[in-house]
Amino acid sequence: MAAGLALALASACRPAESHDVTMRSDSVGVEIVTSDPSRSDATCTLSDEPIFRVGNNESEEAQWFSSIRGAGRLSDGSVAVIDRASAEIRIFDSAGRHVRSMGRYGEGPGEFRNAWKLWVLPGDTLWAGDYRPWRYNVFTSGGEWVRAVEMEPIYGNPSRMGGVLDNAVSINTVWKRASPWDFKTPDTIVVEVHGTDGERLETLAPILHTTYGPEGMYRIFTASAVVQAGGTTIALARTSEPEVRLLDDELRLRRILRWPDTDRSVTGADVQAWRNDYIESRGGRNSPNWGPLDDVVVSDETPAADVFPAFSAVEIGRDGRVWVLPYARPQTEAPRWMGFAADGRFLCHLQHDNPELTATYEFGADYWLGVHTDELGVETVVVYRLTMPGDS
Repeated sequence: MAAGLALALASACRPAESHDVTMRSDSVGVEIVTSDPSRSDATCTLSDEPIFRVGNNESEEAQWFSSIRGAGRLSDGSVAVIDRASAEIRIFDSAGRHVRSMGRYGEGPGEFRNAWKLWVLPGDTLWAGDYRPWRYNVFTSGGEWVRAVEMEPIYGNPSRMGGVLDNAVSINTVWKRASPWDFKTPDTIVVEVHGTDGERLETLAPILHTTYGPEGMYRIFTASAVVQAGGTTIALARTSEPEVRLLDDELRLRRILRWPDTDRSVTGADVQAWRNDYIESRGGRNSPNWGPLDDVVVSDETPAADVFPAFSAVEIGRDGRVWVLPYARPQTEAPRWMGFAADGRFLCHLQHDNPELTATYEFGADYWLGVHTDELGVETVVVYRLTMPGDS
């Protein structure tokens, strides 16, 4: 299984068919679904105002967030938020009222050394990441700590990608550094599967990741690995190609999503635009935020890739849909999430015009959950109503 998957991930992407949607199976029964989002004007939209918001009530201490690192919606419409700075999971009812908190700093039962990421499983069981070393704390929605799931073998660093499936099997990643960092050889992400008690069940695949140079500077427009897991689906990809590979919860490659490639050639003007954006984001070269490493980042010695990545992120919706975020090129309009049905058919482009929606944590059948960051850097957790094409 793992060897075959690794070979598939390393193979070249086949040319996309010219039809809007094409479904076929390869010689081993893997369904290949090709859609052309560029030929569709179908849109899905978010409500004008959030239907849930927490973090904007200064009179309630529970709504003070310093470093939100995950959120998930429970079956009754309440929302769980994990805050790294306070080492807590906080639950708010559907009206935004604080119900309870769980967790604190420490290394004992139900405590966090470094709270990081959150998953809601069936029965509203909460799995919360913690490192170092990487592990999961499991709680009930009522605040009861159930157990800790330690990785075997031990993960010295956190799993930066992956997730927890509905069957409580976790998908974790190990980051293998290239040697040397020469702007030519990409790092590798190794995808591993761990059972309900943390034991390693299988190594799925190595995926080429980000390309770095000296001093940890990454190659401009470098491609990266993408590993996401949720529900009964695992998504594996490298952003260098317009395709995502989908496995089921029995670790079988079931479906490949593809869409037609576009001209992704990088020009000198693109590189300069990226450098200009970077300088502006740091407040300018004379800003107190500017340091020697910033000079290295924008130096002509830091090379750029020849082509842009095809996309930058994948999310597995709670309803099984797959959402893909196209790559944001410099000084262009923000890209729109592309929604695909569970069977791989393209559904819609997500239309919204709020640049302060800065992090996506969850797509549901009829909602989007994420973070709003205002001009002062204040984070609030918000839920918007999601309307799909054809919804009344």
